Amino acid sequence: MKIGELAERAGLNPSAIRYYERVGLLVAPLRAGGQRRYADNTVPRLRLITFAGEMGFTLAEIKVFLAGLRDDAPVGPRWKKLADRKIDEVERMIERSLRLKSLLIHLRRCHCASLEVCVERLRLSENLQRIRDGKKPNKKLRASGREKRSEEKCQ
Repeated sequence: MKIGELAERAGLNPSAIRYYERVGLLVAPLRAGGQRRYADNTVPRLRLITFAGEMGFTLAEIKVFLAGLRDDAPVGPRWKKLADRKIDEVERMIERSLRLKSLLIHLRRCHCASLEVCVERLRLSENLQRIRDGKKPNKKLRASGREKRSEEKCQ
């Protein structure tokens, strides 16, 4: 099939397909009369590339993932290793996102007179220091009111 038809079936622009060829995600197709002619099995490969990109994989990771890919082959050790690394990365992203969420919730309640005052007062909050260090907030601090007094300074 020609590049226009492939692009339409895969939901991509022809320029994306040419780019994937240049970076080695797709094997350069045969040419007939100077035009690229793609095999039907290129569509699922492009869909996999698109899906992997949407899931946060880099093009380099996708290239490693696809290297030596055969339709009839089971998932190999290389894929499992890549999955393990990505799971670790996702766990770190989740931890960072939870810390950011906690900080934003605190900032939403802030009524400080200036950014300088707010930053200084945030520094004093024991739970915010714990969050910044990647630890969970201490619920006992909150329950005892010790943390609440610190946070009240920021309001």
